[in-house]
Amino acid sequence: MDICPKCALPLPACVCSEIAKTQQNINVKTEKRRFGKVSTMIEGFDDGIDIKDIAKKLKAKRACGGTVKNKVIELQGNHKGHIKPILVELGFSEDQIKD
Repeated sequence: MDICPKCALPLPACVCSEIAKTQQNINVKTEKRRFGKVSTMIEGFDDGIDIKDIAKKLKAKRACGGTVKNKVIELQGNHKGHIKPILVELGFSEDQIKD
């Protein structure tokens, strides 16, 4: 049986990712890009989080395109008011998310 190097629990019982989700300070903002397009930027993720998986789930929920660059999730379009409930559904603390 494999053991997690961080919490020393067996991998099926590992809670490192859940603990990491409650300790994030996430900032959601919009940014005007080239040709007048608006992008939603979600930043503040630490190393213990799988950012690509979160970006994939956000893109699927909001039906938009996006990418991950330098620990920042960029979504195409203005989704500022819709991101917070989705992140809370994924296990992040509502108090830590700033719109």
